[in-house]
Amino acid sequence: MHAPLDHFSKLSIDAVDAALEPALRARIDGKAKPPGSLGRLEDLAVQLGLIWHPAPPRTARAMVFVFAGDHGLAEDNVSPYPTSVTQAMVGAYLAGCAGMNVLARAAATEVCVVDAGINADLPPHPGLINRKIGYGTRNASREPAMTIDDARRALSASIAVVSDAIEGGVDIVAIGEMGIGNTTSAALLTHRLTGTPIDDCVGRGAGLDDAGVAHKRAIARMAAARTDATAPLEVLAEFGGYEIAMMAGAVLAAAAKRRPVVIDGFIASAAALVAVRLHPAARDYCVFSHRSAERGHAVLLGAMTATPYLNLGFRLGEGTGALMAVPLLRAAAGILTELADLSDVLAGRLGQTQ
Repeated sequence: MHAPLDHFSKLSIDAVDAALEPALRARIDGKAKPPGSLGRLEDLAVQLGLIWHPAPPRTARAMVFVFAGDHGLAEDNVSPYPTSVTQAMVGAYLAGCAGMNVLARAAATEVCVVDAGINADLPPHPGLINRKIGYGTRNASREPAMTIDDARRALSASIAVVSDAIEGGVDIVAIGEMGIGNTTSAALLTHRLTGTPIDDCVGRGAGLDDAGVAHKRAIARMAAARTDATAPLEVLAEFGGYEIAMMAGAVLAAAAKRRPVVIDGFIASAAALVAVRLHPAARDYCVFSHRSAERGHAVLLGAMTATPYLNLGFRLGEGTGALMAVPLLRAAAGILTELADLSDVLAGRLGQTQ
């Protein structure tokens, strides 16, 4: 197993300079369009302008990081699927035939699959990065899912992976996950970090019926009653998964490197909330892609004052919602870098770039 340097404790994140926003909005209002006519895409353009300042936004290379890990909570039948599905789906990702791969191709986005803690040894593959912290977490209904040290190692591992990718030329980071049982883990993180009743955080996950949801809530209540931890790193260790910890690290890495990070649905948003509670300035770099159909996602969005750009009824995970938002980032950046100024159009100076 890998024991990375502690990139987490050395991390520094600067908030964007909000004082630049009025000038950016005035610049966008001066483009060859009625002011505000591109709606929330203009808001996204402003966010990208703030993130990349003083350079113009770049969006040519996007990469989705799909972190995979198993959960001890799955022993309690909180999912209709066995944990072996985690490994099987990773095989589908590497073969290029999963839902995530289809949408990644449509969005012209590269794929990076990371073994954060699958309960199996996977054969080497050029599309797979092995940063396994453990062979699945412990059962959070009975004991902490991981140690504080393991949580720090998971954060540090993904910070290193994503930082290396950015240094290699990645402009847009998107995050997704795979891990049977991880909606229960995300529900527990949501409950403890927001104070929302656990029953309001637990949903159907991968397709539970009413009886299954009732059982899942009972297991989640048992886990929640086991500890009163509230500090974000402790809460992550008590209830998180290795893949959730690594998504949180990916958010932190993107923020530290001043790159936008596109957040997927419920589970990725739980990871984003962990990241934001650890480093509040990381919120400036998060782009919330879509509103998941999973119960509890609205709670997370509210906690981070986030309004997602899409509402497609997705609840697959894997980064699929984040992938659908990547073209929006490219379009928003184009407002700043390609759209002509109205003054140039009216003066006949067409063809000049901004």
